[in-house]
Amino acid sequence: MDAKNKVAVLGASDNPDRYSNMLIKRLRGKGHEVFPINPAHSTIDGLTVFRTLQDLPPGIDVLSVYMNASRSDALAEAILASGIPRVIFNPGAENGSLEERLKAKGVQVEEACSLVLSGIGQL
Repeated sequence: MDAKNKVAVLGASDNPDRYSNMLIKRLRGKGHEVFPINPAHSTIDGLTVFRTLQDLPPGIDVLSVYMNASRSDALAEAILASGIPRVIFNPGAENGSLEERLKAKGVQVEEACSLVLSGIGQL
């Protein structure tokens, strides 16, 4: 996948030691458009942070989830309604029931590390 994607990062952090922050920097370095989502921050790495999934612009290609199942359960309806065609649940963010609901809607769902996928050109 050499195409440049629009990637939303749910649970984005401004802490450079967090994997979500590392992903934001890597994707930007590869020319992808990145849309961090976290109501606790206004900017991360110079990017405007979106408070909710509903605030995202249309046309997002991938949603990378960096939050545990109890937190993503609270956002399940918004994730399902987002229309984002590919959702990646990073290690520690797996959510079997939400994953099944997404698959039933035709969403491509993966349990994988977005950092690894971005390093091998799969994101």
